[in-house]
Amino acid sequence: MEVLKSKTLKISEEKDLLNIRGLIREYAGEIGLPEIFKVKLLTATSEVARNVLKYAGSGRITIRILSDINKGIEIICEDNGKGIDDVDAAMKKGFSTSGSLGLGLPGARSLVHVFHIDSKLSVGTRVRMIVWRK
Repeated sequence: MEVLKSKTLKISEEKDLLNIRGLIREYAGEIGLPEIFKVKLLTATSEVARNVLKYAGSGRITIRILSDINKGIEIICEDNGKGIDDVDAAMKKGFSTSGSLGLGLPGARSLVHVFHIDSKLSVGTRVRMIVWRK
């Protein structure tokens, strides 16, 4: 798999989400990502980035254009927060530690082709998502 283009942005305040969404739109246009996949990726990324703000306070997001058999967009969202106590529980619909509906991470997973989460207590959380142009 080859990385054709990559940019890392900070996540430290709500307005950063606008820059992230703009870059995803730009990259999606460059590879001809179908509108439905673009909307799904924007939604999933917004959810994960908002979690960074809510639970870790700040982090970073790397957005890449990938080329393999097909082209796609990869999102890597990382923070140095407290981590997730139970990733399996957090990935179940309805689970929440903050009184929300508990649809964030499982919803994001359902919107993308590849979803992987790695979280270590006192170290932070890393979420990797990919949407392929089909």
